[in-house]
Amino acid sequence: MEGAMTLNVYLSGEIHTDWREQIVTGAADLDVAFNSPVTDHGASDDCGVAILGAEENKYWHDHKGAMVNAIRTRKGIEDADVVVVRFGDKYKQWNAAFDAGYAAALGKSIIVLSQPDHQHALKEVHAAALAVAEEPRQVVEILTYVLTGKLPG
Repeated sequence: MEGAMTLNVYLSGEIHTDWREQIVTGAADLDVAFNSPVTDHGASDDCGVAILGAEENKYWHDHKGAMVNAIRTRKGIEDADVVVVRFGDKYKQWNAAFDAGYAAALGKSIIVLSQPDHQHALKEVHAAALAVAEEPRQVVEILTYVLTGKLPG
């Protein structure tokens, strides 16, 4: 197909629901490569001390993990054409806000996935996004439109 493109999509944010799987499954017929942070919460929290050594102080335990995770996150965002940032209902995803800011600073196309009741709290994040979706299906529809020019329906 003339003018066909592949999209590299980084799926950032909330790790407690299956929103990533919904998007990956929904986009199975599209030319999209997905990447994401490590979504095993325990591995993500403990990677620093598991690799670099134990820390008695929780701050340094978390700091080591955050730094090791940042290597993967930075690479994923830098390589991405589109960054999808999900803010969940129950949990504060401060890392997702950072990821959105980093992606914006790099000039990446950002899709925020959040609920209407978070609109005020996320107004600055939404302002950096090219689209704000409420459902994973809408993200798939955006990717479909970008890649094929086809509208849902």
